[in-house]
Amino acid sequence: MVVKIEVFTSPSCPYCPMAIEVVDAVKKEMQDDIEVEKIDIMQDREKAIEYGLMAVPAVAINGVVKFVGAPEKTELKNAIEEEMQQAS
Repeated sequence: MVVKIEVFTSPSCPYCPMAIEVVDAVKKEMQDDIEVEKIDIMQDREKAIEYGLMAVPAVAINGVVKFVGAPEKTELKNAIEEEMQQAS
């Protein structure tokens, strides 16, 4: 099962590059297990509204916002692994 990760960012956000960096690092380790989509909320406002986001960066796993703010790499990996276990 492939876990879908969505990273919500905005160009003016000082913490967003950190969140992207963490997601990219986890993607390198879990290549075939996750699919990553980066969403700029300035270009895709509807998606941010749909998720009820008030702040960025935010990370959603399989359509559920799990982190607001940049997660640590281990936190993100644990959340992805948890999601995979629930699905199996």
